[in-house]
Amino acid sequence: MKHSSNGKSGGRHYAVEEQSAQSKTPAYLPAFLFVGFIFVMAVWFIFNPKLDYSSSEKRYLQKFPDASFGHIADGTFGKEFETFFADHFPGRNMWVGVNAYAALAEGNNGAGGVYNCKNDYLINKPVSKDNGIIKNLGAVEDFHAIDSVKNIPMTVMLAPSTGYVCEDVLPMIHDKYNDDEYFDSVSQSLKQSGINFVDLRSTFKNAYAGGTQLYYKTDHHWNTRGAYTAYQQYCQALGLNATPESAFTKEVTSGFYGTTYSSSGFWGTPPDDVEVWDNKQNTGNIHVKITEANETIESDSMFFPKHLQEDDKYPVFIDGNHAYTEITNSKAEKGTLLVIKDSFSHCMAPFLAENYKKVIMVDMRYYKMENVSAVVQREKPEQLLVLYGIDNLATDTDLVWLQ
Repeated sequence: MKHSSNGKSGGRHYAVEEQSAQSKTPAYLPAFLFVGFIFVMAVWFIFNPKLDYSSSEKRYLQKFPDASFGHIADGTFGKEFETFFADHFPGRNMWVGVNAYAALAEGNNGAGGVYNCKNDYLINKPVSKDNGIIKNLGAVEDFHAIDSVKNIPMTVMLAPSTGYVCEDVLPMIHDKYNDDEYFDSVSQSLKQSGINFVDLRSTFKNAYAGGTQLYYKTDHHWNTRGAYTAYQQYCQALGLNATPESAFTKEVTSGFYGTTYSSSGFWGTPPDDVEVWDNKQNTGNIHVKITEANETIESDSMFFPKHLQEDDKYPVFIDGNHAYTEITNSKAEKGTLLVIKDSFSHCMAPFLAENYKKVIMVDMRYYKMENVSAVVQREKPEQLLVLYGIDNLATDTDLVWLQ
C-alpha cells in the first residue's frame, strides 16, 4: 500500500514537472519572435532603398533630417526623423493597404477620408460645414468691386462634389453632402453683387442619371466629359457657340490613378482612363506660355503627353499646376478671358480656348508675382471667370489675397 501510494505521488510529481517544463518553453517563444521581428525590420529599414517620391501616394517623401546640434536641441530632428521613419517604413504601401481593407472589413468605410463606393468609385468624404466658402466668396465679391475690375463681366462656376452627383454609389452609411445649401447660398450672394453664376447641379445630376460618367473614379476631378458638359453650360449662359463634340479627336489612355486612390490605401481599385479631346483644326494656331517665378515653359499644344507615362496622368492638361498660364488661339473670335482657378480648370481650358483668343489662368495657390487687379489693368480681359470645385472653394486659404 505504501509503495503504491508513493508510486502515485511520484507519478503526479513527474506529471507536474513535465507540464511545468512544457509551459515554460512556449512562454519565451512570443518574446523571441517579437525580438526577431524587430531585428528583421530594423535590418530591412537600414538597407531598404530610400525613395524620394511615392508614386502610389503622389507625394515627395521626407528626407533624412539635418542632425545638427540646433535641430536636435529644438526638437526638429526628432519630429522630422519620425516622419522619415514612417515614410520609409519597410513595406509601407502594403501596411497602408492592409490597414485600409481591415478597417473596411470592420465596417469603417472611409480610410484616409475616402469612401470605398460601388462601381469602383473612391469618393472624398464631404468637407466640414465649418469651412471657408462664405469668406472666399466675399473675397471674390470684393475683388469684383475694385474700380479697375467692376465694369468687367464676371462669372462664377463651381464643380459639384462627386459624392453629391454620384449619390447612388455611396456606402449605406455616409456623411451628408451639403452642395445644395452651399450652391443656394452662393447663388443668392452673387446675384446681389451683380455676378453671373452658372449652376451645374441639375445638368450634372441629369447627365449622371442618364449613364454619363462625369468624374474620375480614382480622382476628385471631373473627367473630360464632365469638363465638356460644364463648358457647354458656360457657353449657353454667356451666349457663346460651343464647339460641337464631333470636332474633337479623342485619344484614350488607361492606367490613371488619381488623388483619392493615393490617399485611400485601397490599392485593389482598378485605374481610370484619361481622354484627351483635341480639335485638330487648331493645329498651328495654339501657343501656351507657362510662367513660374524662375522659369518659363512654352509649347504649341495644350496637352503634355509625357505625363501619360506617369501614374498621375491628369497633368497631361496644360502641364498641371502652375501659377500663371496663357493660352492663345489665333483663330478664336472672342478676346481675352481671365480665369481665377483651381485644378478643375485644367481639362476645361482647351475648350475655353475654342472661343477666346487668349485664356489667362491664375492659380492663387502659387501666384505671388503681382496683384491680380494689375493683371486686369494690363491685359484688359473682356470676361472674368472664377472656376473652382466646391470642396476646394470650401478649403482654399489663398483667395483672400485676390486683390
